[in-house]
Amino acid sequence: MIRYKIMVIDDDRLLRESLRDVLSEKYDIAISGSGEEGIKYLKSHPIDLILLDIRLPGVDGIETLKLIRESGIEASIL
Repeated sequence: MIRYKIMVIDDDRLLRESLRDVLSEKYDIAISGSGEEGIKYLKSHPIDLILLDIRLPGVDGIETLKLIRESGIEASIL
């Protein structure tokens, strides 16, 4: 059975950990607390779906989305 890979990019630690706890039964989960950290991870790890917070400190979610698309990373983003 294929396990899809989901990445959660959010600065709220409690939300990240809650999503990881709930989703990890059926999916492989990666978490990141910032856009910069998330992009660095995505460059070397394939991901199927990204759950991206819009309001992030530093590089916000909109800029993170642009950088993900510009780097050629192919994943669905919500």
